Amino acid sequence: MSRLREAVREKKRIVVKVGSSSLQHGQTGDLDYPKLEKLVRELCDLRNRGKDVILVTSGAIAVGKKALNLKESQAQAPEARRLEIARKQACSAVGQARLMMIYQKIFAEYNQVAAQILITKNTVVDNLNRYNAYNTFSQLLQLGVIPIVNENDTVATFEIEIGDNDTLSAIVAALVGADLLILLSDIDGLYTDDPNQNPQARFIEQVDELTQELMGMGKDSTGSGIGTGGMNTKLLAAKIATASGADMVIANSKDVGILHRILDGEKEGTLFAAGPRENFDLPVFLENLYKGL
Repeated sequence: MSRLREAVREKKRIVVKVGSSSLQHGQTGDLDYPKLEKLVRELCDLRNRGKDVILVTSGAIAVGKKALNLKESQAQAPEARRLEIARKQACSAVGQARLMMIYQKIFAEYNQVAAQILITKNTVVDNLNRYNAYNTFSQLLQLGVIPIVNENDTVATFEIEIGDNDTLSAIVAALVGADLLILLSDIDGLYTDDPNQNPQARFIEQVDELTQELMGMGKDSTGSGIGTGGMNTKLLAAKIATASGADMVIANSKDVGILHRILDGEKEGTLFAAGPRENFDLPVFLENLYKGL
């Protein structure tokens, strides 16, 4: 076991992000309840180990669309796209309530209290909002609650949206001072190229420094038609998380039991080593990061 992998066992504050494609049956788009139940069980077990646990979850829009029997739109005209945004926001309003109801029920089965926190970019860039959000997270964790976080898609528009939950989870990790971020997705981790297209692609087990070459390996695509973030967003998340002082792991959510294996120090997924910067300032870092894209 490597030193970094062994150190993962001692992490105290953990943010776990799960994507839409990890929560649903690919054929129907309906929620995968056994998988969801196992995910909650894993999170509750981490809490029982004495860890602070935060879940960043996707799925609200997809659940809302399913509830309303809406199909995916192929809108191209500007006016049609604006209507599509409004429709997604409406779906989110329906789906977020349903998703939280399901989470609350399953968490309650394990005698665990969960709370909902909805965030927009303004939560992060506004000093007072950021301070209040930190205090809320801190108090919830102190009380033993597991916060469940999503972007506030119901009101978020281009100006205030974060964009994807890979980035959101990294921002949350930086905001709360987490020491580990785990991105559960439909891929095993970072490869030198897309393994679905290139059989010669090599798996990268550990990243000690996010070089420009590594950042260039990001593909602005995703393995499913459900999620919004590909490897590009995961590498951006790694840049935010590691700069704030958190290790990050990208791992395959096919078996969500991978969570306890990661926390036991096993070689699962790609581990990105923390490289904290002195006087890390989240809003300034994000501004400089996006300027450089």
